Amino acid sequence: MVRSIFCGLLLFASLPVAAAGQCNAPWQLWELYARQWVQTDGRVLESSLEKNHSSSEGQSYALFFSLVANDQQRFANIWRWSRENLAGNDPSTVLPAWHWGQGKDGQWKAQDSNSASDADLWFAYALLEADRLWNKPAYREDGLALLAQIKGREVKSLPGLGYVLLPGPFGFEYPGYLWRLNPSYQPVFMMRRLAAIDPDGPWSAIAKQTPGMILGNGKHGFAADWIGYRAVSETSGVFTSAPLGGDFSSYDAIRVYLWAGMTDPRDPLFKPVLNNLQGMSRVIAAKGMPPEKANVLTGETEGFSMIGFSAAVVPFLHALDQPWLADLQYKRAREAFDKWQAGTATAPVYYDYMLSLFGLGWADGSYRFALDGRLQPYWEKQCSDIVR
Repeated sequence: MVRSIFCGLLLFASLPVAAAGQCNAPWQLWELYARQWVQTDGRVLESSLEKNHSSSEGQSYALFFSLVANDQQRFANIWRWSRENLAGNDPSTVLPAWHWGQGKDGQWKAQDSNSASDADLWFAYALLEADRLWNKPAYREDGLALLAQIKGREVKSLPGLGYVLLPGPFGFEYPGYLWRLNPSYQPVFMMRRLAAIDPDGPWSAIAKQTPGMILGNGKHGFAADWIGYRAVSETSGVFTSAPLGGDFSSYDAIRVYLWAGMTDPRDPLFKPVLNNLQGMSRVIAAKGMPPEKANVLTGETEGFSMIGFSAAVVPFLHALDQPWLADLQYKRAREAFDKWQAGTATAPVYYDYMLSLFGLGWADGSYRFALDGRLQPYWEKQCSDIVR
């Protein structure tokens, strides 16, 4: 049963973690995910795109999950496929294409060569941590090559703001000194790790922008999916609604709450970020679940979220010291998996499952991020060493 996947509500009950033997067992939630979406050649079938298409997001997240699971063979397969098919087998000069699939001409290939900087960062992070944890220098070489490309092509210093991570190399700069940014693309813990690896890079400066980006276009305690920044002089600018719509908190922004909850509490940005996200916890307390959508300008919410949203806010609610709300969301997500495995419900969609891997995996002690951003997987130490 799926209950064996989850080691119990360890965080909420503040009880000792599972025995060492259980900690060394395979991460069953990942095994189920891999059987559902990861082909033997390492390609991840991401159902949020066209049927049987793939994305750099799906590939990079799966790469990270396979590292958490100590699944070296799948890690190798996922990166090999991604390297060859998305990055032209040369990550030193080609950023991974964000969308791969069958075109109108019938050919299976990259359908959009523009890259997505969040996926690029997760690729680089997973590769660099795989080298550290598994002693695989080839992964470090590829990770550093990607990092150099990200710095050169996806990081920009904006007037009056400083270094920011653009969502991709093309398409996010507009006339009138206006840029489109995504707060969910830059987890603070990841920026800390990259800063430790590349101390002369822009990573700490990018992390520093996070609280302002969250607060930028609304004071109701919600992160926006997208946010704009308009420079008004060489030394000043303002956050504003993003071009092409940026007044809502939904499928992109749910990851902002997830990353905030998984950041080490000793990080100087931990509290400033959480302080700007209080609206989400208030709505969950009132409605019993996260909303599908919130208007960041008015605070109004609408819709019922999928179970992945509940899984994603479990670390967030725990960080806010709201264990009963966290328990409620954990159970909502877990019960959906129980029903799926019992044959009484269909399988979660890709994005549901991906968010659940992050949120429920963290809740069960499968991994942590250290103060300096290092990944601490369950198999590296006994669980009691990684569950705070």
